[in-house]
Amino acid sequence: MDDREGSFVAVRRISQGLERGTVYNPSSAEAVPSAAWLGRGLSCVCAQRRDSDANSTFDLTPAQEECLQSLQSRIDVAYDSTIPLHQEALRELWKLAFPEEELHGLISEQWKEMGWQGKDPSTDFRGGGFISLENLLYFARNFQKSFQDLLRKQVGDRSVWEYPFAVAGINLTFMLIQMLDLEAENEYAFDLLYCIAFKLMDQQWLSMRASYMEFNTVMKSTRRQLERELMLEDIMHLEDLPSYALLTQQPL
Repeated sequence: MDDREGSFVAVRRISQGLERGTVYNPSSAEAVPSAAWLGRGLSCVCAQRRDSDANSTFDLTPAQEECLQSLQSRIDVAYDSTIPLHQEALRELWKLAFPEEELHGLISEQWKEMGWQGKDPSTDFRGGGFISLENLLYFARNFQKSFQDLLRKQVGDRSVWEYPFAVAGINLTFMLIQMLDLEAENEYAFDLLYCIAFKLMDQQWLSMRASYMEFNTVMKSTRRQLERELMLEDIMHLEDLPSYALLTQQPL
């Protein structure tokens, strides 16, 4: 697929979380530089796609193994609009995004204001699962200003055709799942990395003066930048990543 072709479409969920499709579609032959990066909050292995790497293994502590299994369990949970917990999570996301505006229903034209494709957000979760909603909630709860800046497109010289916020968030969740083998000692490490990736993606969007049709190009650029940062030798914690500063910096 040409980088400029793609559109934001809901994607199907396939069993075994990491085998799902998404609008973000890097080449299957795209190589990821081989590296192992360990931090207090997140351990990840970016393995190059070579036959010789097929049997590579990495030892995990019991705590890492437990958290990895917990994360895998989160990844495998599909969003289900009939589950009250999922319904409440979606309502909470609305309250955090638009505290001054009452939501009229879980199926409403209002959802388009947040960047969902239609009036029913549940149709957009098929690719990212419930964890993609959890990621958005974590971002909204913990980095409210950055979340609002991205939601309302308040920073930078924006194009006429902007990326839809919510669907971009789902694509970022899937990108990180696809990009990393995650071994976490901090159960929120993945969520924090998601927030960093979202701010980084928006920065890339602005620097490339991108519009809607360049979204895949921006996603690939975001992935490459994250890979470079994760391989820096002096990175011991997620907070050490250069892009972490984007979450707390004040706009010029």
